[in-house]
Amino acid sequence: MADENTIEQPIAAEHVQGGEPQEGRGRRGRGERGDRGERGGRGRREGRRDRGGDEEQGEELIEKLVHINRVSKTVKGGKRFGFAALVVVGDGKGRVGFGHSKAREVPEAITKATASAKKKMIRVALKEGRTLHHDGKGHFGAGRVNVRSAPAGTGIIAGGPMRAVFESLGVHDVVTKSVGTSNPYNMIRATFDALTGQTSPKSVAQRRGKKVSDLLGRGGASEAEAEAAAEAIVE
Repeated sequence: MADENTIEQPIAAEHVQGGEPQEGRGRRGRGERGDRGERGGRGRREGRRDRGGDEEQGEELIEKLVHINRVSKTVKGGKRFGFAALVVVGDGKGRVGFGHSKAREVPEAITKATASAKKKMIRVALKEGRTLHHDGKGHFGAGRVNVRSAPAGTGIIAGGPMRAVFESLGVHDVVTKSVGTSNPYNMIRATFDALTGQTSPKSVAQRRGKKVSDLLGRGGASEAEAEAAAEAIVE
């Protein structure tokens, strides 16, 4: 036992003085490098990924696939097939856009069309956040559409591509009618032509240098009613 004590005491003294064995120093060195890697390298990369995820979640975009068309090209030795996708993207709060793209595979075509739609988003003024401020008409090529504001509880009276646009836009009450072609590309463009013509009383009042209550009071409403309606307007 005395021999064991005499052997253990110098080892303990070496640990206190910092003269540890080579293996201990190697292990601690690797541990320190691992800690620095987790704090400095991996932690920052994870932070970047988290921030990117928060930004994507903050936008909360609504993506709707409207139409997929298979196209083919005849080449020497056979046919080469591709796919064209039409996508509508919106945030449900007054912004919407559409895009179309082609690719050899369906997922790639949808991804490219979605990216194109995000770059071309427009803002539309909404009444009370649920319907349009006024009626409108739009046309593109042989496609013509009519859009009308509706009271609460009406719902989206639209079909096909037009429904996708209004659902992505955040409209809850609207009545629409499509006249002419049923080509989804022309219907989408005609719908956007009608939406770009939408204006709010606030923007009209600013353009004319007047108050919103002055514009709303021209229909025979009293001044108090006009002011109350002007305060209730939410774009």
